[in-house]
Amino acid sequence: MPELLAVCRVFALLPDAGTVGVTAIDKRPVEGRVKARPYGLYADVQADRKDHGGLDQAVYAYAQEDAEVWGAELGYEVTPGLFGENLRTRGLEVSRAVVGEQWRIGTTLLEVTQPRVPCQTFARRLDSPPRWVRRFTEANRTGAYLRVVENGDLGAGDEVEVVRRPAHGVTLADWFGAYNRLDGASDLADVAKALLVAHDGGEVRLSDELRERAEKSLGR
Repeated sequence: MPELLAVCRVFALLPDAGTVGVTAIDKRPVEGRVKARPYGLYADVQADRKDHGGLDQAVYAYAQEDAEVWGAELGYEVTPGLFGENLRTRGLEVSRAVVGEQWRIGTTLLEVTQPRVPCQTFARRLDSPPRWVRRFTEANRTGAYLRVVENGDLGAGDEVEVVRRPAHGVTLADWFGAYNRLDGASDLADVAKALLVAHDGGEVRLSDELRERAEKSLGR
């Protein structure tokens, strides 16, 4: 059974060279149970509320398996929270979760909404590895943003149960690869159409950002 290895919240707001001037990407593991509410984990925060946070990006999850790949490439351990994630999982293909997939963790129900889009703040957090934004994009190991469907609490050691997987089958990696025209990716129009058909038919509720990009991809 997939499990939750760590729950991470902001440790400190750090100075940053970006337009906001500070960043809350410094997430670190906390002990005990943590409440999850519509806008995220209790006592967590986002510094850049324009591009991060909100109901559709309330929680960010990253897989230990993907972190280990990056650790080997970067030459140091990618500890829980280093990528700014709230949840570090094991045994779950987070970056290949189906859009709209739902996870039960503790008493909380979470829903996969969209992939993480890397930015320069993320690169600066890691002391700017060469071409980091492009490397992260090309690897297509994005992690998953989640919305909170049912309030609850969760903690390290909880099982992660996939309780719903939509039939449309489009994964975060499918969408991210197609949208960024990565090698071997599916046709963008096909992926966008599948997502919008599922959204319009009530099978999933796409985030505003993903829906708008899908519509634009089809020239709507």
